[in-house]
Formats: sequence, structure tokens, C-alpha cells
Amino acid sequence: MSKEGSSMVRAWEATLRKTQAAKKRANSIFGTMSVAHADDDNDNSDNDDPDRQSISMEGYNADKILPNGDYYTGQWLDNFPNGHGKYLWTDGCMYVGEWYRGKTMGKGRFSWPSGAIYEGEFKSGYMDGIGTYTASNGDTYRGQWVMNLRHGHGTKHYSNGDWYDGEWRCGKQEGQGRYQWKDGNHYVGDWKNGLMSGKGTFVWINGNRYDGYWQNALPKGNGTFKWPDGSFYVGNWSNNVDEHTGSYYAPGSLEPDSNVDWDPQTVYKLDLADCNIPVGEKVLILPSQKKLSVWNSTKDGDKPRRMSVDGRASVGVDRAFDKMHMWASDGGTGDDNPAMGRRSDGDVLSLHFDNGNLRGIPLQPMRLPKAGKRQGETISKGHKNYELMLNLQLGIRHSVGRPAPSSSLDLRASAFDPKEKVWTKFPPEGSKHTPPHQSSEFKWKDYCPLVFRTLRKLFKVDPADYMISICGNDALRELSSPGKSGSFFYLTHDDRYMIKTIKKAEVKVLLRMLSAYYNHVRAFENTLVTKFFGLHCVKLTGSIQRKVRFIIMGNLFCSEYTINKRYDLKGSSLGRLTDKPESEIEETTILKDLDLNFIFRLQKSWFQDFCRQVDRDCEFLEQERIMDYSLLVGLHFREKSPAGELIPSGARTPTGEPENVGAPRLSRVDMDNLLIDPVRWASIRLGSNIPARVERTVRRSDCEFQLIGEPTGECYEVIMFFGIIDILQDYDITKKLEHAYKSFQYDPTSISAVDPRQYSRRFRDFIFKVFSEDI
Repeated sequence: MSKEGSSMVRAWEATLRKTQAAKKRANSIFGTMSVAHADDDNDNSDNDDPDRQSISMEGYNADKILPNGDYYTGQWLDNFPNGHGKYLWTDGCMYVGEWYRGKTMGKGRFSWPSGAIYEGEFKSGYMDGIGTYTASNGDTYRGQWVMNLRHGHGTKHYSNGDWYDGEWRCGKQEGQGRYQWKDGNHYVGDWKNGLMSGKGTFVWINGNRYDGYWQNALPKGNGTFKWPDGSFYVGNWSNNVDEHTGSYYAPGSLEPDSNVDWDPQTVYKLDLADCNIPVGEKVLILPSQKKLSVWNSTKDGDKPRRMSVDGRASVGVDRAFDKMHMWASDGGTGDDNPAMGRRSDGDVLSLHFDNGNLRGIPLQPMRLPKAGKRQGETISKGHKNYELMLNLQLGIRHSVGRPAPSSSLDLRASAFDPKEKVWTKFPPEGSKHTPPHQSSEFKWKDYCPLVFRTLRKLFKVDPADYMISICGNDALRELSSPGKSGSFFYLTHDDRYMIKTIKKAEVKVLLRMLSAYYNHVRAFENTLVTKFFGLHCVKLTGSIQRKVRFIIMGNLFCSEYTINKRYDLKGSSLGRLTDKPESEIEETTILKDLDLNFIFRLQKSWFQDFCRQVDRDCEFLEQERIMDYSLLVGLHFREKSPAGELIPSGARTPTGEPENVGAPRLSRVDMDNLLIDPVRWASIRLGSNIPARVERTVRRSDCEFQLIGEPTGECYEVIMFFGIIDILQDYDITKKLEHAYKSFQYDPTSISAVDPRQYSRRFRDFIFKVFSEDI
């Protein structure tokens, strides 16, 4: 026998041994039954039998041992589980429940070899809906799930006797909830990231109780400690003795007693010492990471395809990697082999993807806008605004570097007073508080300096990094043309901050709403509204007597990803079309509503957070009488051909490899791991670095101002960035006159200048149509 022949025999014998072992294991679990080998379905004679084909279209019951040793029994349709069935992986994981075209969809039960069990609802391979998870250590959770994570209301009973009943977010206790320890102590109140944070009440079994604020599971801020006899201690609590202040009151007394022998630090050192929250066991393999080993039809000579539980299959040109790991079924050992390289998420796609268009609309391939040069003109010596830039940098260095006492996030009302501003004179020769400089004399004004200093602290901006970005040796860059309002924009060299000149009226609007803005961004850390870091004014003296007011903001598009497309969306149609021909549109061009040809699809948990936050932000802006704001959206397309054409989900380049393999990206396994890893989850924030899909749309030719086109089914994998910008436009007399004037000429609903309540309603209606949940 030839060497090749003997090798084939050995391969056949190995497959036979694996099949027999799987059959024995299947019989021990499901009982003795008739088992058909998966190869039987690929016999060409079956494909020629019309009766067999009709059965396949309607579905039938099947018992299959698959080539890698996995076992399936249940309803079968078009070579995939469909209906009710059981699937057993070689590593001992098992799913029993409902399927839809190869996806776990509906009610089911997933069990792990460790003894852990999830029983409840599934969606596209994920634990999603209402379900109960029992860990191998005895912990039990019953409640709501989103994409494998506890998310919503749920109750968890710990094996040590503790229990928690309340709200969860992204797998952690967050929101309102009650935790009771086995010894009877309990806490009722706010939670954040799995810890007691916010306002809450802790009651000890001996009758003592603490009512007040918490941070990271410890009392922090205003609070009252009470004893059963009616005595109490009230003050500002902190684990740092130097920051702790308070007074003790005897039962029935209205005067503090300074002679009491009690140390509040005993609450931290003794009373709360044993009140820990157990760490749950980590699930190493999630249901959505398990792979199905199924045979595709060989009617046309197709090769087997490997499919994930959520129904997406590996397609495209066979590579050495695919051949070596075609039948790996352990949920990631083959995929993550460093010797082979990680497979990208572009290797899997929807089973029913048509490389043309699912709606039958002939479409030309989409191309990326041409790459433009780096935004802005460097302000070097000789530039008309060179002195202004020096003044600005001197002023920022003075404001941020000025010593100031540490302040808490609780600011007094006086800090927000519009009259709270500091003028500083900068003579060329320098002064006691300012350095000498080469510019002309100027005055520098800081508006509400304490508020903006605290905002930078709230936004976790390091003062030294802030000064280096704006005041370092690298010059600012001025954008080539002012905006519609006539304002000029400047970018820092590292693209982290944007500086915008603003009018006096806008300064007044910001100062008027500053207190509400501060409370809003403090209450909602995921707010989408623009982040403001400073409000200043430069008053030039000498022959040119003018004031330049400017605001410093975060740059939404500062990222390691290249932003390929940018959209400014308002929900109005009048004037909302870019006036550039397509040949002149670059990556930095801001497109508008009528240029939009996508629907943005976010995964469920992010979409829910997005909707809630847009509602909160719009309510805040409506209350402050703000209108004419917009949602700025940036898209980074993960895959494109060398010619600059966008590659739809699953479509490959001629070599079978995705473009930009060196660019940051998230594979399917990466995504699942991210969802169970709080550290990695924290790297993605609402509006920044969000993996998503966009579906291409087309507008009807008979509707010139159709805001949202018809979906085509052609989707692209993207990284998304978005935020609400231009929030300083008050609905003043100028805007009211503009509304009245344009209403005579155009449809009043199509113009931007409308009442804040109407603007908010129209904006939300539009945004919630453009964004949707990814099914």
C-alpha cells in the first residue's frame, strides 16, 4: 500500500474510533437509539431523491454523530438544528432546548461539565431573557439576562447563606438593591459596579444603623449612625481620619456631647469588617462561544462548514488554519492558538448573507471617502493668530497650575455665580504671578474657575496631561474654515482637546445653565453631551482692542481608530445636505442628515443604555431651553479592500484575508470575553469605541427629502463614536424670528430653528429610527 493510502486508512480508523466512543457516550446519556452518521446526509443519492428533499424542507427528526465526536438528536432542517433538540459537545457541555436554523433561540437548558446549569431563555446563542443560573459552588441567580450577563432585576442566593435582590448591570449589582448577610446584617440602597455606592442604609443585627452616603462599600460623605437607645452621631464620614468630621448626640439631647468615648473609625475597622460580598465563580466557556460541528449539503460539492452556536459559519477561501481546526469544538482552543494567530470576527457571518443585495436593489460597491491630510493648519510664527495662541497657552498654564485647595464634588451655589470670574494681567515683562513673554500685553479671564476645575476632576482629567496637551511645545492647529456660526476651531497636537471661539451670548447661556450642566454630568457618567473643561477670555490691549472668548471641549474623535465617515445629525431636512461633490468628500468631511445612508445597529445592552441616555440628555437640554444641537457620529469601518471598497460582513478579499489585519478589532471570542471581564468592559464607554454593525440604506428616487432610506440588508462591521454637540444655542428672539421667517417659505417641521420641546421630540424620533437593536 502506498504511503498516501496508508495515511488515509489511519485517518479513517481514527475517525471510526472517535465515532464509536461518541456513540457509546450518547447511549449512556440519552439511552439506546438508532444513530445515523452525519456522512449519511451527504450521500449524493439522497440529494437526488425528491421525497427526501421535501422532507428536508419541512424538517425531520434526526440522530447524528458528527465527525468530531459531537452528538445531536432532535429536529433538523436544511442541515441545521431547527426546533427542539439536544446537542452534546465532546468536552461535556450540553444544550437541550429550542433551536432556530442552528441558533439556540427560545427556552433551553445549558449545562457545563463542572455541574453548573443555566435554564431559561436564549437569543442568538446568548443567555438572554429570564433565566436561572446555578453555579457549581451552589450560588444561584434568577432574573434578567442580556448577552450572557445579569442585566436588569434579579435575585442571587450565595452558597454561604447571603442573598441579594435588586438591579444588575453588565453582570454587577448596580442601581437599587438589598443585600442580606447570613448573620442578619443587611444593606438597602444604591449600588455601583458590584459595591455599595450612593445613598443607602445599613442595619446591623444588634439594632445599630447607618443612613447616608457610601463609596466603594464604605461610608463616605454625609451620614448618621444611630444606636437603639436613640443616640446618634452625624457628620461627614471618611475612612481617612483627617477628612472625617462629626458630632455625637445623646438620647433626646439637642446639643452635641463632646465627652463621649466612641471612635467612628470602629465602623470601618470592626462593624463592617466581616460584611464582604463573595466573588462569584468565573464562567470560562460561555454558551455563545460553543461551536457546532455540522455538515453542509454536498449537492454542489460544498465542503463542511464550522458553525457557532449563534448560527454564523466560516466561509471564504480555505486556509491552512481552517483545515487544521475545522472540527475543533472546545469553545476557543483552536481559535486562540497563538501559533496560528487569532481568527478575526470577519471569518464568520450570517448564514443567509447574499453578497449582492437581499432586497433585490442593484447597488454599486461602497467606497470610503479619500483620506485627507491631517486636520488643521499648524499655528507657527507668522500666522495671524500666533500671538492669540501664545496668550491662550500662557493663560491655561496660569489657570491650571495655580495652587488651589482640594475641593469635594459638592460645590456651593456661589461657585456657579456668573460674577465668579478672575481677571489676570499679563505684561510682557512679567509680574509677581505671571512669567515674562514675547507677546503683547493682554488680560486673561477665568469664568467660574472652581467649577471647571472640579469638572476636570469629575471627568478624570490629569492637570499635568491637560497642560501638556494645550501648552506643550507642539503648537495648536487651526481648522481651515470657521463653522456656520463664524466660530473658529483649534485642535491640540494630540487631538485630545478642541478649542472653540464663542460669542458673548453663548457664554451667557453656558453660565446660566452651568449648575444644571454640572449636576447632569455628575449624575450620569455616560452622558452624551459635550464635555466642557474650561471657559476663558483673552482681552487684547494696545491698538487692537478686542475680546476673544473660547471654550475647551473634549474631542469626540480622538482615538486609535481612523474615523472613516462623520455625520452631524439633527433630524431636520432643510439645508441638511453636504454641498460638496462626491469626488471632493474626504474622511474629515462632516456629512449631514440627507447624506446618511446607514442604520446603526447596537448590541442589546448598549442600545438600551443609549436610548435611556438620549432621553435623559434631551430632557436636560429641553429644560434649559436649548435647541439646534446635533448628534455627531463617527464610523471606523473594520474591513476594506486595497482599492478602498468597503467589504460587507463576511465578504472576503481575493486572498481570503481581511484588510487592515494590524488594526485594533474585536473578534467574536474577544466580544464574549469582554462581556464577562469588568476591566475590559470598562475600556468601552457609551459613545466611544463601541463595536457595532451598520446596515446600508437607499432612498426612493421619488422622495427628495426622505430622511431615512430603505434598509438593504447589506451590513458592515464598524467601531462607532457619537456624542451630542452644539448645546449652547438658546431659543432666543433671533431663533424665534428665524423660525417665523422660514415657516412662510418651507415646511415648519423641516427647519432647525424650532421650539426646544418640539426640537427635542423631533430629534429623539429621528435618532431612535436611525439607531436600532442588532438582532
